Amino acid sequence: MRHPMETPDNWRKSSYSGPGDGDSCVEIANSPTHIAIRDSKDRSAGILTFPAAVFAPFIASLRLDQRP
Repeated sequence: MRHPMETPDNWRKSSYSGPGDGDSCVEIANSPTHIAIRDSKDRSAGILTFPAAVFAPFIASLRLDQRP
């Protein structure tokens, strides 16, 4: 069985990629235990993988960094 992050149809464009063509295009894939992120414009550049339990706090910390 292939790992879920290796299955092409498991990846989807993130709603956080931006409007239109999305200048900051990222794709995400998830499994019961992990969330993975990759650059949709350069899929071979690598995958950033997080345990599912820490993904929401990671995103929350990014939002805090963007506050004026």
